[in-house]
Amino acid sequence: MKNKMSKVVMVTAALTLSASLLAACGSSSTSSTTTSSSAKPASSNASKPYIPVISKGFQHQFWQAVKQGAEKAAKEFDVNITFEGPETEAQVDKQIEMLQAALDKKPTAIAFAALDSKASVSLLQKAKSANIPVIGFDSGVDSDIPVTTAATDNKKAAALAADKMAEKIGDAGEVALVVHDQTSRTGVDRRDGFVDQMKAKHPNIKIVDIQYGGGDQLKSTDLAKAIIQGHPNLKGIFGANEGSAIGVVNAVTELKNDKLVIIGYDSGKAQIDAIKSGKMAGAITQDPIGIGYWSVKAAVMASKGEKVEKTIDTGFHWYDKTNIDSAEIKALLYN
Repeated sequence: MKNKMSKVVMVTAALTLSASLLAACGSSSTSSTTTSSSAKPASSNASKPYIPVISKGFQHQFWQAVKQGAEKAAKEFDVNITFEGPETEAQVDKQIEMLQAALDKKPTAIAFAALDSKASVSLLQKAKSANIPVIGFDSGVDSDIPVTTAATDNKKAAALAADKMAEKIGDAGEVALVVHDQTSRTGVDRRDGFVDQMKAKHPNIKIVDIQYGGGDQLKSTDLAKAIIQGHPNLKGIFGANEGSAIGVVNAVTELKNDKLVIIGYDSGKAQIDAIKSGKMAGAITQDPIGIGYWSVKAAVMASKGEKVEKTIDTGFHWYDKTNIDSAEIKALLYN
């Protein structure tokens, strides 16, 4: 475990880095990127170290921001990358196929965000046996194989979301959750961080339902509508990722229930618009560009045998109408 001071330095560095990277996002990268599992490094760059970056998907703006950070690091450290992910965050089998395909190419290192924290362990063991460093990002895995994981402290972030929900509903009443999944580390940690904080700090708030929408907006909308209709005394819903949160907003809009408090997670355009319009009370924003950047940077460091901290905390912030236009928050929003 790194000491408190090193963690603070890392968080500060990641946040500072994000601001500078956002300005550079529009510039082109020389790295090879794709969303296809069959992609190969460009032949003109065949001599460069090759690092596949396998995400949980690419349909949300969050993953596009992660991709921007990965491309920036690839250019800075002169490595060749691909950026891959299944069409939806429910396609665990397809992600595993992508991981196998990446291993078959004998890469220098692999950056991996697991949809299922257990399903990938056998393939990660193959990577370890082949001396291919594995870097976790966004989602960890239930294994000590990854050299490091570049991610948000999702339990602490979700606990903050719980505190904000409690504040908005008068610290009493019924609330529910729409979570993207119960297999990835992010899904589990955000759910548990929110639930555990409510139990520990807000005993007068009752969690009446938890549903899993796979991060899909349409499915999350249907689930949220069912929750609202099934619990007439409901005061609020926490949407644990971009797709989940927008699904909740859509449900509330369709049911014309403007009294329900919505707390979100992530910061794509739809959530930014929902907060500015007042439909969403606020949300947790991560630093996706920093996550992508550090996943590739750590992969380069590990491939050279350099020391990498076991956890790279990329930070988080609460944002709402009062601070959404501040310089600090603007640097972490993506749209």
